[in-house]
Amino acid sequence: MTAMSAHQPMQPPAIAIGGVEAWPHASGALYLPSERTLLVSDLHLEKASCYARRGVFLPPYDTRTTLGAVALAIAAFNPRRIIAMGDSFHDRHGAGRLDEADAEALAALQAGRDWLWLTGNHDPDAAPGLGGDVADQAVVAGLTLRHEPWPVCAAPEIAGHLHPVARIRLRGKTLRRRCFIADGTRLILPAMGSLAGGLNVRDMAIAGLFAGTREVWMLGEGRVFAVSPALLLPD
Repeated sequence: MTAMSAHQPMQPPAIAIGGVEAWPHASGALYLPSERTLLVSDLHLEKASCYARRGVFLPPYDTRTTLGAVALAIAAFNPRRIIAMGDSFHDRHGAGRLDEADAEALAALQAGRDWLWLTGNHDPDAAPGLGGDVADQAVVAGLTLRHEPWPVCAAPEIAGHLHPVARIRLRGKTLRRRCFIADGTRLILPAMGSLAGGLNVRDMAIAGLFAGTREVWMLGEGRVFAVSPALLLPD
């Protein structure tokens, strides 16, 4: 038996997308092992400070909590490249509101790795001055990565934007949690932002994008677990 490398994670459940294996993580991140690439979507950093400027006060720890979730995924997989899939900041001025500690934490996550910011509808200018490169979309292992899913999926695609959540009844209790949803050709990532909301996967804005058999992977405590589409409940 070959010893496992110190940086090689125990293989989690896999999702096949366009013939490429992808590993979902309980943080909401997705790892492409063949490319050593980690995808993180809809971080919505500095959402609380954005709301505070409008007179709506939320706990001001969202950026720190969200960066902590990204750090957990990085520790799990040790990627060589990280792609932030858009809406990394809640608004186009969010990067300028990072406090010193959070800016240092972000820089530490980027250190020694390639980092690509994809633009989103909340942050069309991505994150100027924070290191890494910026693009509207990218192609990795034949998969098109973009923030908003295209209405018609002509080629294998990974996207974010819609903040999918699943609602099920389990042992007499109702659970509503963030999730991945895929059908072999398209995969939509959950939002990782600690203050980000969610849209039920049975909503037509999400369900209407999937023509094939859907797979749903719900985020749990420290793991993800597959959910039969037959168990999905509306809100």
